Amino acid sequence: MKVSSAAIENGYFADKYGKRGTQFSPNGMPNYSIPLEISDAPAGTKSFALVLEDKDAVGAAGYVWIHWLVANLNRTSLPENDSISATDYVQGRNSWSGKLGGLSAEEASFYGGMAPPNADHRYELYVYALDCKLDLAQGFNYNDLHFGMQGHILAQAYLVGCYKK
Repeated sequence: MKVSSAAIENGYFADKYGKRGTQFSPNGMPNYSIPLEISDAPAGTKSFALVLEDKDAVGAAGYVWIHWLVANLNRTSLPENDSISATDYVQGRNSWSGKLGGLSAEEASFYGGMAPPNADHRYELYVYALDCKLDLAQGFNYNDLHFGMQGHILAQAYLVGCYKK
């Protein structure tokens, strides 16, 4: 299985998907989500799950920063900014949700864009092909996704791109 994104050019995500973009939540979180394409999924795939995270955030925030969680995705293509209006998959809470002055995940949006505070950061996208749909509601947390996928992962794909400070 493979995942690709037109958002990455020469190893870097385009500015519009992060803090130098033009679309933000009410409290200033960049929320213009990245496009992606999934190919060569294994037979028996019933849904996909996505995790977009920033492990470089440990130096600035003290923990891995979750930017986007998606479950029960049935499509192999997501256009840019799909997270704003999609209704055919569920999205989980990102790390921005707790940092936005009490905004709910819905008010903040589920995709939290890239905004490295201290240096260029690497953003890792993991895509999982699953043999089922998961019993998750909108606003689920990472642990719900992680434990729900156990024993159901058919394949995994990985993509990394950087975003400039």
